[in-house]
Amino acid sequence: MPIYIWLTGALLFAALAFFAFAQAASARNGAQSAADAAALAAAQASRDELLEGLGKAVGNDENWLDWLDGKGFDGADAAAAAGDLAAQNDSDVVGGPEDREVNGFPGYWVEVQTRYTVGDTVIPGTETKRAKAHATAVIEPRCDFPLDADPEKPVELDCDGTEFEIDPKDFDPLDLPDASDLFSVHLAD
Repeated sequence: MPIYIWLTGALLFAALAFFAFAQAASARNGAQSAADAAALAAAQASRDELLEGLGKAVGNDENWLDWLDGKGFDGADAAAAAGDLAAQNDSDVVGGPEDREVNGFPGYWVEVQTRYTVGDTVIPGTETKRAKAHATAVIEPRCDFPLDADPEKPVELDCDGTEFEIDPKDFDPLDLPDASDLFSVHLAD
């Protein structure tokens, strides 16, 4: 009988400890989802800024083709976008968004911490532990154009198989394709 009681207690403790690890893993997954969303939001805000900057530069700036290479934005809305998406995932941004270059492309690194804790478990100290995670998102231009393109003449763009033409002398910013047609936003590996 004493062995039975001892074994039952040990099994019960093991089950509760396993439950504590499952709660911690769940909190960590939630933090990673929030970090991914925050990094993507920061990059998407900058992608939108790239499109807006391109629309203003075509016909007014001889270096307007640089915008198609992902250059020229300042990321003014990146922090707010990251904070909003982190908050929607019950987390706070605790690091970043920081500018990061990944394989030559601009991007953002973000670290978040959950607003919720792992909770009460048989393992002491978990009731105050919050999960943290980080992620990096990249803005990758989709369009190719001739290296010798004259910024004062019409430029043919090949954006992942879809072709566009931008004529700086007869340009309306409303004629630009969607930002997602010109730039891809994805998580870095």
